[in-house]
Amino acid sequence: MSFTDYRINHLRFVLFKPETWERYAPPFVGLNNYVRIVTNDLAIQNYDFWRLLLFNVTWTVVNLAFHVGLGVLIALVLNNKELIGKRIYRALFVLPWAIPGYITALTWRNMYDYRFGAFNLLLSELNSFLGTNLPTDTRWLEMTTPPVGGPLAFLPMAFYAVLLANVWLGWPFMMVVATGALQSIPEELYEAASIDGASGWQKLWTITVPLIRPAMVPAIMLGTIMTFNQFNVIYFISEGGPFGRTEILITQAFKLVYEQRLYGVAAAFSIVVFFVLLIITLLQNRVTRATEAYYA
Repeated sequence: MSFTDYRINHLRFVLFKPETWERYAPPFVGLNNYVRIVTNDLAIQNYDFWRLLLFNVTWTVVNLAFHVGLGVLIALVLNNKELIGKRIYRALFVLPWAIPGYITALTWRNMYDYRFGAFNLLLSELNSFLGTNLPTDTRWLEMTTPPVGGPLAFLPMAFYAVLLANVWLGWPFMMVVATGALQSIPEELYEAASIDGASGWQKLWTITVPLIRPAMVPAIMLGTIMTFNQFNVIYFISEGGPFGRTEILITQAFKLVYEQRLYGVAAAFSIVVFFVLLIITLLQNRVTRATEAYYA
């Protein structure tokens, strides 16, 4: 299909029914769909493949940094033997990850509503309580002016809005993995390190990090794929806006099918996404092997 100009008028084409071939067969276009995708030769508003790819990679890297950092940090805190109520905390912290993603996304979208959303209402309450003059009608998902300049100027306010939602959604998974890895570390190693006079930081970098790494690497690889293709958060919160500035590859592929009805282009686009993920996975494997050699 990716090598044809398959559109809505070709839906009656059936490969195993020769009587449909002459009338409904989509024309063969070879690699033209792929060329149109990467050269931005699609009659789609605000479409730019390389901007999409840059945003998608940035989105994945920033989210993973927060997911892993928060997940491991909170797992370390919950692994403290002196902490009371650890089981309750763990059960509560898993809830964001356990709730269906589209429900979470729709909830966050309502929180960002500029008229009745929780964030603007909170700012209004702060103004009343502290006597400040904070803006209470911010259109979090519609602002085109970037809140941060420099190399991050291509990221609109909506990026930070969906980032906050996805960080809240994703870090519990890393916490669960890190918790399991931490509980498998023998306590004798820490006791021996204490006898040798090791500090807390030394124990962290010489014992904890190397021993949780075998569990965290597969989780990070899985998290990379899940975040790269995080359809629910992007589509249900920002819908790729404003003006396509928070669009990712998977939401663009979805719109090619259900909005533009360009089925041939969408098939080619999906294959392009597959190869992008393949390259990312191969790079991750290479980095993993390099770090394994370092720790060995």
